[in-house]
Amino acid sequence: MKPIAIRRAKSDDAPEVARLLHDFNAEFSEPTPAVPILTERAREMLEAGEMTVLLAGEGQAEGLAQLRFRRSIWTGALDAYLEELYVVPKSRGRGVGRALLEAAMDTAREEGAAHIDLTTSEADTAALSLYESTGFTNLEGIEGGAAMLYYERDL
Repeated sequence: MKPIAIRRAKSDDAPEVARLLHDFNAEFSEPTPAVPILTERAREMLEAGEMTVLLAGEGQAEGLAQLRFRRSIWTGALDAYLEELYVVPKSRGRGVGRALLEAAMDTAREEGAAHIDLTTSEADTAALSLYESTGFTNLEGIEGGAAMLYYERDL
């Protein structure tokens, strides 16, 4: 099987990034801004280095991995947050998600990150399987036997 091409998105790729992010949220019935709005935001954030996006496939992208970096008070090194990992439905089951995840981890290492984390839905069994097969650990229940919970709030 031919290796899956992965490349780092540039600001010119903002429309493709926006399309994928929009499709991701729409597929899972999550609210999403319109593609033109996402395109402008993606362009700005890519140009400012506020996010790193990896695109899979040649021609029209088959998926993306979106990373954000922040410095850790505990280690002084960067932490990477895999904010989004998405593969278009027709490309699933061919290793695109795994290729994106491995490229995201490589990119995080290259940027100097010492840690990477992510969140996913308990119902997304394909994602759970992928993350666990690549060495990610679900921390729920590990912290002294108490469940680690994720909270959020709009401001």
